[in-house]
Amino acid sequence: PVPLHARKLKKRGFNQSELFGRGLAEGIGLDLRLNCLERASATTTQTRQSRFGRWKNVESVFGLKDPAFIEGRHVLLVDDVVTTGATLEACANTLLKAKGVKVSIAAMAAARV
Repeated sequence: PVPLHARKLKKRGFNQSELFGRGLAEGIGLDLRLNCLERASATTTQTRQSRFGRWKNVESVFGLKDPAFIEGRHVLLVDDVVTTGATLEACANTLLKAKGVKVSIAAMAAARV
């Protein structure tokens, strides 16, 4: 799942993308890995930003915790809502830094922009 920053997770109490990922993993019979990506820094909310603002807001906030763990794997990246795709693009670009990784995405909803 797309990770939340630790402060946001503590404030909210849950990560909706993680909950979606849990259900999806159970439904298709795969393991859910929570520690592949990390959100290295907090960002401002994406809700009122332009398309370019959204992309700039998340372009370098994600990192790989253990690149060797995902090398050569096909990763299903999950998020709650796709609006412009900026968050998913930033996460996918980070995952693709590991050797031989293939990334697919799934989301619960798509917003109209």
